[in-house]
Amino acid sequence: MNLTHLKYAVVIAETNSMTKAAERLYTSQPNLSRSIRELESSIGTTIFRRTSYGIFPTPEGEEFLNYARKVIAQVEEMEALYSGKRRKALKFSISVPRASYISCAFTEFIKEIKPQSGAEIYYKETNALRAINNIIDEDYRLGIIRYQSVYDGNFKKMLKSKELSREVIYRFQYKLIFSERHPLAEQKEIYLKDLMPYVEIAHADPFVPSIPLNTLRKNELSDEADKHIFVFERGSQMDLLSESPNTFMWVSPIPERILKRYGLAQRDCIDNSREYHDALIYRQSYKFTKADKVFLDKLMKIKQDLL
Repeated sequence: MNLTHLKYAVVIAETNSMTKAAERLYTSQPNLSRSIRELESSIGTTIFRRTSYGIFPTPEGEEFLNYARKVIAQVEEMEALYSGKRRKALKFSISVPRASYISCAFTEFIKEIKPQSGAEIYYKETNALRAINNIIDEDYRLGIIRYQSVYDGNFKKMLKSKELSREVIYRFQYKLIFSERHPLAEQKEIYLKDLMPYVEIAHADPFVPSIPLNTLRKNELSDEADKHIFVFERGSQMDLLSESPNTFMWVSPIPERILKRYGLAQRDCIDNSREYHDALIYRQSYKFTKADKVFLDKLMKIKQDLL
């Protein structure tokens, strides 16, 4: 096994093609194929499976590639350090739920970065499972996970088993948001039954340990609404709400500037009783950096403004 073979494997995984990988690596396809065969032989594992649609990692290959990426990153960092080319860079990485108040805090955090400073910043909106795995497998430093308070024990047990610390940073009840042109926008009091004629927009990938996805979706959705659109990406959710005045969505409280940007109204639902937690997670041994603290300060400021 050598570093070149590791780099070859990572590029093949990125392109899903021997031809495209060979072009990017400036090598021949036969040489690339031979290198991968040697690598697979040396570790005793099949890294890739060949299909009519391209080349894809096997489950064992995915695990191997995670390690390979970390090794390559560490070697490149070491080379930069001892070649005298390394600049002191701000490093920050976090996985978060698809929440507007968090994205606002991230925007305020970015404003604090000096233009002349080096920076490596990763901000990923995803579900709780991927946020947890990003810390364990992908070297993300922080995560924020969201779940109903009734599932607190499920997450507490899981996080402890993975040696992750957890701090609940926000407890809230979901708000309703919809277009300012929505029929309910001018209604003084809104009840769950009032949602029945409308289409609910919901996240497509909720997660709670030990609970099947189908069961969890049913628990997360409004019992009164039987029409749903599942969307992963928050920007698309906002566009749908803005342009389709017969849709609604349950969300954590949203800053006023976001509501104005999309022409949305935010309202309470009288008989909604579900409480949610947003919890900060990180490795038990992790020490917060200055950048982490700046981001968390911005986050707490946005939260206080909402309260």
